[in-house]
Amino acid sequence: MNRLTRTLNNLKDNNQKALVAYLVAGDPDLDSTLDLMHLFVESGVDVIEIGVPFTDPIAEGPTIQKAHDRALKNNISLKMIFDLVVEFRKKNDQTPIVLMGYLNTFISHIDLVESTSIIDSILVVDIPGELSLKDYGITNPNINTISLISPTTTDDRVELIAKNSTGFIYYVNLRGVTGSSNLNIDEIKNNIQKIKKHSDLPTLAGFGIKSANDAKMLSACSDGVIIGSSIVEMINESSNSKEFARIGEYLKEIKQAIS
Repeated sequence: MNRLTRTLNNLKDNNQKALVAYLVAGDPDLDSTLDLMHLFVESGVDVIEIGVPFTDPIAEGPTIQKAHDRALKNNISLKMIFDLVVEFRKKNDQTPIVLMGYLNTFISHIDLVESTSIIDSILVVDIPGELSLKDYGITNPNINTISLISPTTTDDRVELIAKNSTGFIYYVNLRGVTGSSNLNIDEIKNNIQKIKKHSDLPTLAGFGIKSANDAKMLSACSDGVIIGSSIVEMINESSNSKEFARIGEYLKEIKQAIS
């Protein structure tokens, strides 16, 4: 049982909801990313999701796309991200790490991915949810496959994807890219109920969550929430000063709202 499964099981056993926080590795720089990862944990984050910079991040809205661009200008590579996580693990060997990225990156570094025990899951945005990492030659038993299900996913595919997933199921709240808005709580609730008919895995809700109130409403019908664009925007706004304290306060507010 890896860190992700253990953490989510412990939260479920204690009737608590998971808080997952996202950032893009190397935005504004790797030292800041490491500081932010520790800040996340201190602020109540249960799982850290690290965006792996990619030239064509098709699932991302403008905010995260720009973060990918900034990180790529720093020549951030997957090897550098693994080295970053090694550094993080010197102080924290418990918090699960999920890498979110695109297939080309992981296939290009398959030897690195196959040999690691420092990360706990990979979320590949651009592969069909019915497939797993094993279908692409990644067989590392330490790594879960997280699949995405959206409001437009057909019922037959929901069943297949739910049964194929490991770690958790990522429910995309919106018809659109990261950073969009206009949450339809009734639709989200109904769709998550459908997912739960086919899997006992935790279903976490992401995309479009901006406020503590958003998080509270969504945690009522899911097993936790994933916050991305709001954090990435605040990181960028503080990139020069490197004063990230308000991100910690924001995350504490979110954690309290879902508790």
